[in-house]
Amino acid sequence: MATTETLTLSELRRDLHAHPEAGWKEFRTTALVAEELDDRGFTLHLGDDAVAVDERLGVPPEDELRRARDRALDEGAPEAYVEEMGLVTGLVAEKTYGDGSGPVVGVRVDMDALERTEATDDDHRPAREGFASKHPNEMHACGHDGHTTIGVGIAREMDDNGGFDGTLKLFFQPAEEGGRGGLPMSRTSHVDDVEYFLALHLGLGYETGTVVAGYERPLSNAKLDVDFHGQSAHAGKAPNEGRNAAQALGAAIQNLFSIPRHEGGTTRINVGQVHSPNAQNVISDAASMRVEVRGGTADLNEYMLEEARRVLKHAAGMYDVEYETSLYGKTTTFQASEAMLDAVMETAESLDSVTTVLGREQAGGSEDASFIIERVQDNGGVGTYVGVGASNVDGHHTPRFDIDEDSLEIGVEVVTATIRDL
Repeated sequence: MATTETLTLSELRRDLHAHPEAGWKEFRTTALVAEELDDRGFTLHLGDDAVAVDERLGVPPEDELRRARDRALDEGAPEAYVEEMGLVTGLVAEKTYGDGSGPVVGVRVDMDALERTEATDDDHRPAREGFASKHPNEMHACGHDGHTTIGVGIAREMDDNGGFDGTLKLFFQPAEEGGRGGLPMSRTSHVDDVEYFLALHLGLGYETGTVVAGYERPLSNAKLDVDFHGQSAHAGKAPNEGRNAAQALGAAIQNLFSIPRHEGGTTRINVGQVHSPNAQNVISDAASMRVEVRGGTADLNEYMLEEARRVLKHAAGMYDVEYETSLYGKTTTFQASEAMLDAVMETAESLDSVTTVLGREQAGGSEDASFIIERVQDNGGVGTYVGVGASNVDGHHTPRFDIDEDSLEIGVEVVTATIRDL
């Protein structure tokens, strides 16, 4: 493909939509963005210079990462930037404008796709117009293709229209889905000097032209992968010789949903996947499950996580099987800073492209930009999470998700105008 600089925002979004990459596999996306921003004079921090590698969660096996990297090269990813990344995706790009006397402003956009298959019938616009996913079981079903595009659009607009007297840091985050990339990006020194911070999300059920200045208080979240290991035996001839991993899994599920809810606020739990690859006449020697907990605060989330671990331990003990858990992803929560929320509201209300401005709205799910916002606030800075309506025709994470591409320019305009108004 041609360099992204030759593409309009809509064309860039469609190219990214057609080439989705799941979490920690965003080699093509990262490399294409890096190439354009390098040409624009941004200082680039790629791969292990963009995230704290040891803090990453839910990282796929190395062979999967290598296949994803090879695919990215086959699909036109600039080789130099892919090589610089190694096997770690992510990008922080920074540039100082004017005399540099103004603030350091950070903007976070996420890049990853979901592991699901996109609709292929003509009722789905990306399929009808030829930009649906080319990758089986990978799809931009949450708008991150648009978020990445807005990040590039912010860089373009700042360069083309004079920037501002200060430093812009663009955080192109990998692995938001599952809450895997925000924590390692928040643990880097790139966040240390950020005074003003914005993250953003398209859609969220709002119509194009609507801006939410403070989409906040997402539920804290933790995701556990659980494996039970028992002893195989013939279910008819010698069932007493087995140790049944599936029984332990069943007991765990029953009791996970019985964890007492906490008086301190909202708590949630869900088991989204179970698996036991055994024949009907074999005592299960292996069973696995994927669990998530949520809480209205970080403390409530920790309560649910520790209670879940307690249940898993005793479910394994009941059936004399071993077990192990691994933390797949984690998020925290935050409240939008009043000063940042007010700045976005005041700016958005002045823009002709914005028809409706809302203040504080509670997020219904979870969001790992929360770790970066929390870190900025802990350092004395201010931050908010901006919702940009996109008239999405179907819900997030569904096979028919799509956005109104007019929202791309609106997102760019809201962020860049807010930065200048600061």
